[in-house]
Amino acid sequence: MAKIENLLQKINGGNNETFKKLYGNDQSVLKEQATRYESLMNDFKSTFNNDDVDLFSSPGRTEIGGNHTDHNHGRVLAGAVNLDNIAVAAKNNTNTIRIKSVGYPEFEVELTDMKPDEKEFYTSSSLVKGIASKMKENGYEIGGFDACVEGRVPKGSGLSSSASFEVLIGAIISNLFNDGKMDAVENAIIGQWSENNFFGKPCGLMDQTACSVGGLITIDFEDPANPIVKEVDFDFVSTGFSLVITDVGGGHDDAASQAEYASLPTEMKAVASELGANVLREVSMEQIVEKMPEIRKKTGDRALLRAYHFQGDNARVVKQVEALENNDFKAFLDMVVESGYSSYMYNQNIFDVVHKDEQVVSLALALSEMVLKGKGAWRVHGGGFGGTIQAFVPQDKLYEYVKTLEHVYGEGKCHTLFIRPEGSVKLEL
Repeated sequence: MAKIENLLQKINGGNNETFKKLYGNDQSVLKEQATRYESLMNDFKSTFNNDDVDLFSSPGRTEIGGNHTDHNHGRVLAGAVNLDNIAVAAKNNTNTIRIKSVGYPEFEVELTDMKPDEKEFYTSSSLVKGIASKMKENGYEIGGFDACVEGRVPKGSGLSSSASFEVLIGAIISNLFNDGKMDAVENAIIGQWSENNFFGKPCGLMDQTACSVGGLITIDFEDPANPIVKEVDFDFVSTGFSLVITDVGGGHDDAASQAEYASLPTEMKAVASELGANVLREVSMEQIVEKMPEIRKKTGDRALLRAYHFQGDNARVVKQVEALENNDFKAFLDMVVESGYSSYMYNQNIFDVVHKDEQVVSLALALSEMVLKGKGAWRVHGGGFGGTIQAFVPQDKLYEYVKTLEHVYGEGKCHTLFIRPEGSVKLEL
């Protein structure tokens, strides 16, 4: 814990090594981030009447390879990005967690009531309660704290704002009450457990792991309780390409659309079940084809197409990592495009059939192909059905690409990002 006045001196207008790791070397960006933290610390002091605090940052993530593979124990390639959620936090010596997020109502979580409640599904308070409950179950100390949170990971953007928030809360509890002893992978597992059991969303583990661990990583979820996380040694900056995430909007929170999203892991697992397995990672494409006439009578054709996508994208991640480690960026880009086509044709998570007239992702992919074909790569990003797309854009096409996409989706919708080395962390200044 440190006094706000002392932290401001150490931040030094953003001119410090911690900020450079998180936000890059652009002096105007560093100064803006310093102002951001100062504003949030002042908000904390005025809200909670306390100026002895810790600072935290948790990144969003970009999924680079393996679309909807994690929930069937597959492989992914992902990276932490330089858009983050930040928090100012301190113990309050009570059994109440009090959180004020910029732009959202303040809420409280009582640590005397630690059971899931369906009436609280899809709320931030349910996530916090679930994380505290699971940490206590795992043997960690928990307690009341106050926090002010400010987010730059856009909600619904495919950059995993919810996962970033989850592992931010985990990092806060770990550092305030447990000397930071909880490792990054366990933090991710607890965040996912809370989202599944307290928030009511059947997500996989990729988002939380990428946000919590940081850097560019490949994750193998064959044993989801003990995912194998490997750092990928590759310098994207040296390629001369930019990673551009475009917020195309769309996506719906109504029950029908939630059911569409939930159908992805459910249908994949239904195919596996017909082969006596729990998830698709436990079966091969050959086994699926052999029993396909019988399986399609039980599951329908879409489930089989999604199983085909899983098998292809799961194997493709291995080849993408090999291409990056061998500095074969052209082969990597080709596989990004292949993954995108597979998501569109087979996984079918580009638009939902309930709102079929809204095909914001489809149109963005078409525009991307128009500008980048033969020179870059493009694909759906994240869960799909709206949200964002991802593109790898050569510098000589960057202006044209951003201008074309923002002409349709609006100014400021394209985010030019980099992979940051830090995951969800307490800032050491």
